[in-house]
Amino acid sequence: MTNNSLADPVTTAPAPKHRPPQPPANGGSRLGAAVRRLLPKSYLILVLIAIVIVGYYVSEDFLTVRNAENVIAAASIVAVLAVGQFFVILTGGIDLSVGSTMAMSTVIVALTLQTGMDAGLSVALTLGSCAVAGFINGMLVVWLRIPPFIATLAMMSAIKGFSYIIQSTSLIQILNTSFIDAFSRGTTLGIRNPVLIFLVVMIVAALVAKFSTFGRSLYAIGGNPEAARLSGLPVARNLLITYTLSGLLAGLAGLIAAAQLQQGSSLIGVGYELDAIAAVVVGGASLMGGKGDPISAVIGVFVLATIINIMNLVGISSEPQLVIKGAVIVIAVFLSSAGGVQRISAFFQKFGRRRAPALR
Repeated sequence: MTNNSLADPVTTAPAPKHRPPQPPANGGSRLGAAVRRLLPKSYLILVLIAIVIVGYYVSEDFLTVRNAENVIAAASIVAVLAVGQFFVILTGGIDLSVGSTMAMSTVIVALTLQTGMDAGLSVALTLGSCAVAGFINGMLVVWLRIPPFIATLAMMSAIKGFSYIIQSTSLIQILNTSFIDAFSRGTTLGIRNPVLIFLVVMIVAALVAKFSTFGRSLYAIGGNPEAARLSGLPVARNLLITYTLSGLLAGLAGLIAAAQLQQGSSLIGVGYELDAIAAVVVGGASLMGGKGDPISAVIGVFVLATIINIMNLVGISSEPQLVIKGAVIVIAVFLSSAGGVQRISAFFQKFGRRRAPALR
């Protein structure tokens, strides 16, 4: 019997010829990859630069020292609020009570200073009261399992009513110069104290979010709270701390506002909770949680503050300002939470694919 495997000649396939690497036929792949890589990191800075350029061309008063001081002074309050709001949104929650807590802070500090209380003790009492308000928010969310939107909405109403009751008059004047200097007019190392306060808050918050166990656990809670719980993270404790921190920073923002206005009133914080939420979203945080950073939230504050400042300089009335501000928020949510970056990169990728055959 003949062995066919030995009888058949062995054929060897010719070695493939070496081909130089070909450029990708899909011209959109590189463009899409570049957009995906650069857009999430740079769009906020590019937007702020573009807004500054627009402000320079539409008003000669925009790039002046006095106007810059006005923008920073107005933004310092919202920046402190936004940092506290960021941590809450990072967990997938929301705090609608920060504006009312801020107003309560102005009323408490004004009342205590009016009685002759020492400024330091008055500040400590005020911050403690606001932290307690934030802790109650946390208890409603963690222990009673009320959705954050409903819990903080109820607290917003309750705190506003409480502030109005203890105020008893239309407004309370603040005449304590040491308090006013500490939170408004004074400087430290050549930096205005409100600016220094929000810079310190922002830097500390950024370090906590990036390098601390607490900060990293908040990202995990926002990404998947059930998985975070099963992995052994103290979800309930961290949420309580987060809402307490939000109330504390709302109280600090109220101290800055009270010193700048030199008065306390239950009406001061109206709308500030929406400004803080808008700034965090404009800064790239996702309302679903698990994404963002405090520095970007503060940049979002300055994006909105600069837009409002430009509109004031050119004489745009308040109603169109609200429309423009709403449009900015919609665009920011589209980019950060609605997959806008992915959609834009996909569009460029398809556009590149269509153009690639025509270029061959």
